[in-house]
Amino acid sequence: MDNISLLQKYIDDCHNIVFFGGAGVSTESGIKDFRSIDGLYNEKYDYPPETILSRSFFNEHPHEFFKFYKDKLNALDIQPNITHNYLKKLEDAGKLKAIVTQNIDGLHEKAGSKNVLLLHGTTYQNHCMMCNKEYPASYVFNSEDIPKCSCGGIIKPDVVLYEEPLNDEVVTKAIKAISECDLLIVAGTSLAVYPAASFIHYFRGKYLVIINKDATSFDNLATLVIHDKLGNIFSKLKVD
Repeated sequence: MDNISLLQKYIDDCHNIVFFGGAGVSTESGIKDFRSIDGLYNEKYDYPPETILSRSFFNEHPHEFFKFYKDKLNALDIQPNITHNYLKKLEDAGKLKAIVTQNIDGLHEKAGSKNVLLLHGTTYQNHCMMCNKEYPASYVFNSEDIPKCSCGGIIKPDVVLYEEPLNDEVVTKAIKAISECDLLIVAGTSLAVYPAASFIHYFRGKYLVIINKDATSFDNLATLVIHDKLGNIFSKLKVD
């Protein structure tokens, strides 16, 4: 049986599916990932992207932070792709119980998915660091230089930067979903970012499927490993 048929069989067999995704889920919408050859980490900046996207850099160099943030992380005009839309159908069918994502681009929500657990936050929520007033993403991305609140405070995107902890409530929900599902589909992630990657260890179900262009350190634990673009896979799957 070929890989697509095998994955289709797993999806047909299971009624508690969780999808765990990373940057590779959104690349086919035109968003660059981080670690591939043409990813953000291989582009040339005055500072490495890992440094720019750290909390200490945000505090010390907000001008440089927002220059990079607005230039590289603005997904307001980006649309969901085949994978996002397939997952929405799978959720509507009652089979997909949760999406656990490391992405901050809001594309799962744009596709209409409801139970999306945002491990690294989202660009669509922003708050003033002085008065806590909330602002939409459009305000931040369209602002000149550093986005400021009406009170004068700097507006910070609700994304988890390097050196910041993950949200405890989101982590608890993600671990619970992964530990209870029958089928865990891990896709578009190198599984190199911790602690998110460690959540795979909580899986106790029947089938662990890893779909990624490159090999991951978890491939040896998987029931099925597919090295391909996600669009090539999800375009061939059905939802019964």
